[in-house]
Amino acid sequence: MTRVLIPSQLIAYTGGATRVDAAGATVGAVLDDLDRRFPGLKFRVIDEQDRVRKHMRLFIGQAETRSVAQALGPGDELLIFGALSGG
Repeated sequence: MTRVLIPSQLIAYTGGATRVDAAGATVGAVLDDLDRRFPGLKFRVIDEQDRVRKHMRLFIGQAETRSVAQALGPGDELLIFGALSGG
């Protein structure tokens, strides 16, 4: 299982949870697992071409990834960050 940290703009999908566990050997598989449990969450992070949306950032530990094919190892944490905008 991978621990996933959920940003505040997506906690409406997780019922307020900011940390959830998900199964999967890759970033994409973890997001698929999350989407099965929290419908709509993956679409807010990944676009129709299976790319990370421009305003979203994914980190495995401290290393950023833009690939849903990125492998996850035992004990890895996936951090999802969303850009804040405003004026």
